[in-house]
Amino acid sequence: MLRGFLLACCLLLAPTASRGCDLALVLAVDVSGSVDPGEYALQRDGLAAALRDGLVAEALVRARAEVAVLQWTGSSRQRLTIPWTSIHSDADVTALAARVESDLRIWRNFSTAIGEALGFALPLFQMRPDCRRKVIDVSGDGISNEGVPPREVHAALAAAGVTVNGLVIAGAQEDVTGHYYENVIRGPGAFVLTADGFADYPDRIRQKLLREVTKPTASLH
Repeated sequence: MLRGFLLACCLLLAPTASRGCDLALVLAVDVSGSVDPGEYALQRDGLAAALRDGLVAEALVRARAEVAVLQWTGSSRQRLTIPWTSIHSDADVTALAARVESDLRIWRNFSTAIGEALGFALPLFQMRPDCRRKVIDVSGDGISNEGVPPREVHAALAAAGVTVNGLVIAGAQEDVTGHYYENVIRGPGAFVLTADGFADYPDRIRQKLLREVTKPTASLH
């Protein structure tokens, strides 16, 4: 009897095993020449607002997500403007959203090198090897027209277990959504959402984050 009581006390007092990272997410933001300053502000502020959304924030916390932000444009012009940020609480999400909101644009008048952006993002996941899922979230308003074609990066992405999803901002070119379906996205369950111009971006990025984060974490305990 006493032995059983002591065992129960030990189990209650033992530290609970911490849940590991479920999601490493790179948010890749288009800053190519077709994106004017007002459109960049819509992307930046829309992304910050989406992160502050209650459902998105809760899902990121439940996933113990690691999130980074990458600005990209033409060849050799990609930069990690917000490094990996651990999301363990609502305060972490709030702080990340504030950093996104103040993220200054790095470039203005260059081409669209989506393959280069994917190639730049790929080794970042080596810094977060323990995360169960690895996702690149690419937003853009044009087809890849410079540098390594996106499909040439797919084999390396597949070997690393990285999924690529797309958010197309319609209006600058014809059939950008088709280009993303055929050339950019890859991985199990990969998808593309299309925003009807930059004004529609805030609502679509919220939907995209919910789809990327909420559904896979719904079964976590």
